[in-house]
Amino acid sequence: MGDYEELLDAARAETDLEDFGADDFLEGLQILVRALRTEAQLNALGEAVLRQRIVGHLKQRLQVEDWYRRHPEIETVVIRAPLIGLGLPRTGSSALSCLLAEDPNARSLLTWEASEPCPPPATVVGPDPRIERARELSRRSNLKSHTPTSATGPIECQDLMALDFKAHIFQAFAQIPSYSQWLLAADLTSTYLYERRVLKLLQWKFPEKPWRLKAPTHILYLDSLVRAFPDARFVMTHRDPAEVVLSVANVYADIVGKFTDALDKPYLGQLNVKQWSVGMKRALAFRESGADSKFFDIDFRVMQRDPLGEVRALYEWLGAPVTDEFESGMTRWWKHNAETREPSTSVDPAEFGLSVEHIRPLFAEYTARAARWTSKESTRHVH
Repeated sequence: MGDYEELLDAARAETDLEDFGADDFLEGLQILVRALRTEAQLNALGEAVLRQRIVGHLKQRLQVEDWYRRHPEIETVVIRAPLIGLGLPRTGSSALSCLLAEDPNARSLLTWEASEPCPPPATVVGPDPRIERARELSRRSNLKSHTPTSATGPIECQDLMALDFKAHIFQAFAQIPSYSQWLLAADLTSTYLYERRVLKLLQWKFPEKPWRLKAPTHILYLDSLVRAFPDARFVMTHRDPAEVVLSVANVYADIVGKFTDALDKPYLGQLNVKQWSVGMKRALAFRESGADSKFFDIDFRVMQRDPLGEVRALYEWLGAPVTDEFESGMTRWWKHNAETREPSTSVDPAEFGLSVEHIRPLFAEYTARAARWTSKESTRHVH
């Protein structure tokens, strides 16, 4: 792994472009690269994959700025009232995002366009080669899929956030405690403003449709998120935090373990306990500040029993129709997912230096609040 300046030069050389736009991204890039070099203990595969990923994000920034330079009218594209999914990971939010992606009257962020937003999709004639590249990358990655994903299906905001180098996706690839500590306290306003910039480019020349976006990590940065998307509404999914933290720590271990020969499971356990307990405290404070009416809540168990019923209730709250085409698409997707879903695996908390008795008290206030939010007798479907 070279230093950050070498990576900037590599991106410039591969694109023959110079302008990265606003320099807000540089602090995160510098801290990330230093942590990868001094803390991550990457193996050869990890070195290659992380370097390629970082240079790829830098190339995309250069290309985004080049498109804006040549077509400043992209700035006039309107991103109106997105619905943003959030909550703890492993709470069914990915399945929900796949159901919402079946709505022909809305627009989701798709895997292939998040990984390569340039050129703007509307400018490509015929089959877009990025779709096959995304499929090939998935085949070659040799990583277990922990969530329902496909090249043409919806994806989290992480790749767009990574363009500002403030994204949790990096700590899912490597053990980088100094970066993780910095990120927990970082201001992500520039990150979400840049995400909005890229969404405009993706929407350019298409009919306006409301966006359906999603990332669990948004709970940590809601104040920054609403600066970029002040008219956003949120759908929040809920599940027992003890199950969640162990599950996501195991996901991190599965990925990080491919890229280092010095996997530290207790570190990953503590990282996730800290990250998600802080995230929930921030989300509770945000909702209590007067934003509660912007949230629709879904319990994981209810979602498993009646997924279409929960989406219908969500759309009633949004004031949007569930068309026959939308409903049949959701039915088809849920049936296919049930037939192809990998069986869940049990995780031994001791592997990660954790115990359920240690985790649950940290989330006690959230658990009590979530039970009220998801109660059928609550006012969760009322503005």
